[in-house]
This record gives sequence, C-alpha cells and structure tokens, in this order.
Amino acid sequence: MPVHDWTRVDDGVFHDVHGAWIMELRKALNGGLLPEDFYAMSEQSLGGGNPDVLTLEVNPPPGANTADAKGPLSSGGVALLTAPPRTKVVAQSERATYTAKQRKLVIRHRSGQRVVAVIEIVSAGNKAGVYPWQQFVNKSLAALYRGIHLLVLDLHPPGPRDPNGVHGAIWGALTGEEYDLPSAANRTLAAYSAGPTKTAYAEPLAVGQMMPDMPLFLTPDGESHIMVQVEATYMAAYAPLGRHYRDILEAPSAS
Repeated sequence: MPVHDWTRVDDGVFHDVHGAWIMELRKALNGGLLPEDFYAMSEQSLGGGNPDVLTLEVNPPPGANTADAKGPLSSGGVALLTAPPRTKVVAQSERATYTAKQRKLVIRHRSGQRVVAVIEIVSAGNKAGVYPWQQFVNKSLAALYRGIHLLVLDLHPPGPRDPNGVHGAIWGALTGEEYDLPSAANRTLAAYSAGPTKTAYAEPLAVGQMMPDMPLFLTPDGESHIMVQVEATYMAAYAPLGRHYRDILEAPSAS
C-alpha cells in the first residue's frame, strides 16, 4: 500500500492512524523483532522544552533493577545487523491539540529500563507553528546528544518551518550542513545512529511510493541495528480506517 496524501483529510484522521501505527510497530517489535533484552512501549509526548524520554531515562520506573544500568547492553541472543544500512542518502558528522496527545514508541533495555531508541511519527501539528516544530527538533537533538537513537517517519509535505523536510531540519541543526529534499519525493523516513559518530540514513519518498524497511539502532556504538517493517505496520494501521476516508485518500490525483 503506497504512501497516501494526508493533506486531503483533517488532522484528526491522521491522528487516528498515528495511534494505530504506534501500536502496530509496538506489536512487531515486541513480537520478535527486538532482541529479548529490549522492549518497546508507547509513551505520550509531554509538553515542555526538554525531551521527556530523557527524564524517563534518568528516573527509571519503581522497582527497576539499576545495578547494571550503565553496563554494556545484551542482545538477548538475537543477532543484530552490523553492516551499514543501504539508503539513498547517508551522511556522517563528528561533531497543538493532536500534537499534545500524540504518542511515540520508546525502546528500552531491561538493565535499568534505560531508553536506547525512540520512534517518532511526525504529525501535521508538529509543523503547524514555530514552537511545536522547534520543540520537536530540540527533542530530537537532545536525544541524539544523549546517545539515544532515533527513527523518524514523516508522511507530511514540507512547510515553511521545514522546507527541506524533517531530515533537513534535524541534520541542519545538528551539523550545520544543508540537505536538499527532492521536490518529487518530499516525504521522509530517517534513521539516526547516536553513536560516537552521528550518522543519518534517510529515504525521501513520493506519494504513491512503497515504504522500505528502516534501521533502528540499539547499541551504544551506534552500529548494531534491526530493520523495522515500516510498510507492513503502516498497512495494518491504515486498513481499519473508515471507508469514507479511505475513498478520499485512495482517489486518483487530479493532476
């Protein structure tokens, strides 16, 4: 099922699919995609300037075993991929209401329940104003600087605050480097390794294009990862959407 043009419907429709997509990703990750020492949880994105995932990392849940919270991470016997993922763009560097209610997927390791990675699905509300967009970018940067890997899924077109898409905004703020988003493929999937060398793997997409699997990094060295089934989980989340909205989203383009 191809990427749909979500500008055809109200923000609330995507918000409905957003929540379902988070749950499908969670199901896939906890259903065997993640090594047994890792788990995914849906957690609400809270307001404020600091990334709430970092607060959760510093303050683990009651009863958490923190004895080895700073030690090496175990993969629980599941083989992690170490060869660099292949995406169209690879770059390296050394150096609103619906938005308030939206959720992200946090991947933790059972040693101290520490956060190791976050999956964010961008909503139109994230791009609706200067503050929500800057907050989103700031949270992404803070996570990367703290060694938390990111996978960002953006099915919305660029706007005045992100003329080169979500990857252009995050990578530009992180490195000062420019990224030119292809005009014919202006939706973006982007994975970020938060290892010692920050590395981005981006896939620009066009409406109507199938989504590739994307890497999700899990270890502190920023090399070992799994491949997340982006298309399959999106399909599962989209399928139960009301027929009225599916007809609108699946109608042929006028152009």
